[in-house]
Amino acid sequence: MARRGGAPEVNAGSMADIAFLLLIFFLVTTTIETDAGLDRMLPPFEPPTEEPPIIKEKNIFTVNINKDGQLLVEDELTNIKDLRKKAVAFLDNGGAPSGSPEYCSYCQGKHDPASSDNPDKAIISLKNDRETKYGTYITVQNELVGAYNELRNREAQRLYKQNFTDMEAAYLNPETPSSIRDGLKDKVKKIQDLFPQKLSEAEAAPPGTIN
Repeated sequence: MARRGGAPEVNAGSMADIAFLLLIFFLVTTTIETDAGLDRMLPPFEPPTEEPPIIKEKNIFTVNINKDGQLLVEDELTNIKDLRKKAVAFLDNGGAPSGSPEYCSYCQGKHDPASSDNPDKAIISLKNDRETKYGTYITVQNELVGAYNELRNREAQRLYKQNFTDMEAAYLNPETPSSIRDGLKDKVKKIQDLFPQKLSEAEAAPPGTIN
């Protein structure tokens, strides 16, 4: 009786081609989610040529976020729904005395000499814990930017009977006709100069340092 030969060989010559085709298929069809991030324009780097100016403590509005999402605003525990109101009061304070070079004639705040002198001097300092949740951080950012936009909208209405946010959106929109954009350029810059956005983000604090 004849013996059977060894097990039949499997032709694997085309397996590499099949694997390659599958790899191409998954590369083409797979989508990768990406975060949009924050819309911020960084200033161009310029090497320091002179000593940095001395900033008065009253011109700095401090906001700290701990890992549990709690806010410490000006050393006071604050609900996030009250953050924008406090930021507006600080930016719009106009504490410099009347007749001084720093006096703010358009500010409608309390003119408290213990708070910010004028919007150009006012700085918001934001510091968060390294374990702060991303959603909380973004919410705080939105409230602070919202404070600037609220004041800018007020001044744009006073000067041009328009909202600043609408003017800025039209100016930045590439589909806006150049004739309209040219007319908006000076207006947008003037409102930005009245309430310049000076939002400083300090280095994240180590976990547990903000109580």
